[in-house]
Amino acid sequence: MGTVGADINAVEIVEKYQTYAVDDFMVEIPQGTLPDMLITACESISGVKVLWFSYYPESWGLQSDVDVLNDMTENPERAEDILIQAAPAVFRCHWALKVDQTTGAVLARTDTAPDDIPDAVSLLAPLTEVHLSELDEGWLPSWPETLIAVAPFKNDSAIVLARKGGPEFIKSELARLRHLAALAQ
Repeated sequence: MGTVGADINAVEIVEKYQTYAVDDFMVEIPQGTLPDMLITACESISGVKVLWFSYYPESWGLQSDVDVLNDMTENPERAEDILIQAAPAVFRCHWALKVDQTTGAVLARTDTAPDDIPDAVSLLAPLTEVHLSELDEGWLPSWPETLIAVAPFKNDSAIVLARKGGPEFIKSELARLRHLAALAQ
């Protein structure tokens, strides 16, 4: 990464396996440096594969979880909505919804969530279980393939996270989502 002038600010080990690991790197790249240059530099090393590259706010990883949890604890009556609004930064996803498990009504949304989701809310089911799902391109008019993660809240609603086009949600992210949703009261 240094060969293209990237400055590593933080590293988070996301998942570890017997023969490989998935890590998140928070880097600063010089103005004018194209992401492709960083990806090419990384993938020129044998065994390294870049799964995802995106721009994110400085607050990320465990610290963002702690910040959201503190806010939820200080404002328990708004905990679910706090998690919904913070989800794009906390989970590095494109949008989030709070959906009624019974009626499918959208109860809260981030500004970036599609307006016409109520017509397709059945595609997000089951809303009573923690799960991952993939929505094919065109699931909403002009929407690309979208990966979702769902976790129920305690009050008969659920949180839905979405990433347009990837990367896939991984086990540790689903565990974090399950945990934070369970703590919202």
